[in-house]
Amino acid sequence: MLDLLLPHGVELRDPLFLLAALAAPVVYFLTRRVSSSVSYSSLALAREAPRSLRVRLATLPAWLLALAALALAVALAGPRTGDATTSITREGIAIIMAIDRSGSMNARDFVEDDATVSRLDAVKTVFKTFVEGGNAGKGRPDDLIGIVAFGTFADGVCPLTLDHGNLVGILDQIEVAKLQSEAATAVGEGLALSVERLREHPAKSRIIILLTDGVNNAGTVEPLQAAALAADHGIRVYTIGAGTTGMAPMPVQGRGGREYLRRVPVEIDEETLQQIATRTDGRYFHARDAEGLEQVYREIDRLERTEITELRYLQFEEHYASLVRASLGLIALALLLSSTYLRRLP
Repeated sequence: MLDLLLPHGVELRDPLFLLAALAAPVVYFLTRRVSSSVSYSSLALAREAPRSLRVRLATLPAWLLALAALALAVALAGPRTGDATTSITREGIAIIMAIDRSGSMNARDFVEDDATVSRLDAVKTVFKTFVEGGNAGKGRPDDLIGIVAFGTFADGVCPLTLDHGNLVGILDQIEVAKLQSEAATAVGEGLALSVERLREHPAKSRIIILLTDGVNNAGTVEPLQAAALAADHGIRVYTIGAGTTGMAPMPVQGRGGREYLRRVPVEIDEETLQQIATRTDGRYFHARDAEGLEQVYREIDRLERTEITELRYLQFEEHYASLVRASLGLIALALLLSSTYLRRLP
């Protein structure tokens, strides 16, 4: 029914507010009543006299106020027109974050809020802001993101997902390998599993962010073999070497179970990481501290941006403001006429 009454292309956001239009007749009858009057013995002669313009327009303020009430009712209903010319589509990127969780990722050469933290904790903090937005990037709300963690073995801890809240929850549960049998570094295995997760995905842009702080010393797949597999499937790999090289503070337990830091030798196989990036048309970065890690993710965030092609089915232009202005104008005109030209005397 409303479609027949409204102009073409106009719809009401909350049509139930049209019930307020029932107040318009009430406003008319209340405002046309004369508040006081003088009694006459007979009005016969007055009826026969010609009616002046002022008499004919006596009810005009009441009509104006009734129209104002009607305009306000329509304004409350929210008339609007849809603009379909803004329709576009959005296509995101498929990203796998391959995180090293070997024993050396417990080194405390990263600082966060004036306190030393493990390399893994620093990586998790920065990766969260990369996904959700912050110092490490603008956020990736439209990208499918998954996580692969590797130590001695590689494990797909989170599949590609748009549910980034759940992704971050899973990320928080990743810990440095505590058992010696799990604390080695299988870079090739981690990269190969990441490629497997991406190779058949239909996304036009597929990338792997491979972060490690050591040297491949476990697994049956060599890192460069996995890199060749990634290149064959058009998957770009960004490699990150995390932490310092040479000596790094590592927590160890002393007598009585007390924990203290001891400097131990650490090594990053930068040459292999550079070769992986080169073979897959990616880039290698070395992040020596938390600030450097944020800069790396900001750079990756800048490099891996697709064109904005978001599907916006309709954007609406609201028309209630003009109706409110018209209603206020009618009220002002009615009050002006009632107090001047059409003023009623007792």
